[in-house]
Amino acid sequence: MSDLESLRKDIDEIDKAIVELLAKRMDACRSIAEVKARTKAQVIQPERVRNVLVSRRQWAIDADIDADFADQIFRAILAETHRIELLHDRGGEAPKKDADTLTSALDTVAVRIDHVVVAVTNLDTATSFLETVGFSLENSSDPGIRVANAGGVTVVLVGPDGDPAVRKHLDEHGSGVQHIAIEVLNAKFVQTALSEAGIPMLTDVVVDAAGHEQLFTVKDPATGVQIGFISRTGHREAISGDNVRALFRALEAL
Repeated sequence: MSDLESLRKDIDEIDKAIVELLAKRMDACRSIAEVKARTKAQVIQPERVRNVLVSRRQWAIDADIDADFADQIFRAILAETHRIELLHDRGGEAPKKDADTLTSALDTVAVRIDHVVVAVTNLDTATSFLETVGFSLENSSDPGIRVANAGGVTVVLVGPDGDPAVRKHLDEHGSGVQHIAIEVLNAKFVQTALSEAGIPMLTDVVVDAAGHEQLFTVKDPATGVQIGFISRTGHREAISGDNVRALFRALEAL
């Protein structure tokens, strides 16, 4: 136990150093904001953003850190630095904030929206729309499913493609969001918390070959919202077509 406490102390010190480095970065961004204001330079410069993201991904690869993980971190940093640069001219007093704002079990372990699954009657038309918006599309191993990515945003398109479960869903609900998947630190922890809250669940925690732990709520009749929870225990890999199809079939069986 003393070893664990010592290692946790090391992590606390590293995390504090990370926060101090973030503070230095934000100070540098405030200085950049002053220069841009004097020279009337454009606040967001796409080529610079691209260079930052590509170089940081390479640094992560060289350091044996997952590049997608590093990409998420630096996109969040860039969003904050952009906010700071725009705030430079607006001024005003920052709102007071508390350190402990966690209000629930989910609030403790939820990370971000991992992906959104959208059922569509015409897969090619939906694909074309997202490509026009600026998403990059990739085919999954399932010809009726396509994954659209733009930065840290993932949309999974599911077409009917002869699948009676998807066709049934489309007949009942039409094209639209089928479920929102929230990345969480631990799926089993979420399952316990939802059970204690009396939330009806569609599935138990299911782990696929890629190491995705997933579970799903029943669609809420009042809001029409169905939520999935996903935790990664393996490599960072895209959700497979089998995962998505399985959920539609589980819904059809209800």
